[in-house]
Amino acid sequence: MASEQLWPLQVEARGGFKLWVRFDDGVEGEVDLSQHAGRGVFKVWDTPGVFETVSVSPHRSIRWTEDIELCADAIYLEITGLDVEEIMPGLSALADA
Repeated sequence: MASEQLWPLQVEARGGFKLWVRFDDGVEGEVDLSQHAGRGVFKVWDTPGVFETVSVSPHRSIRWTEDIELCADAIYLEITGLDVEEIMPGLSALADA
């Protein structure tokens, strides 16, 4: 499987700091972000209603504010259980160059 870009189409906040995300290739699933809640910039999620403001940004990240966003590729890998090399062949070669 190779993908030029992984575009999240929809994102929904779920209870317990979980997100449901659907991507343009049909992949969808839930990811648990509770390990980040209350830590660093993610402390703001402790404020009632903030976690639920999640959206897909114009540049395809998953975000809450301009300062708090997550890489959609990382969420995709978490949902699918794939390795980065499986979705972006050749990436390791670029890193080694």
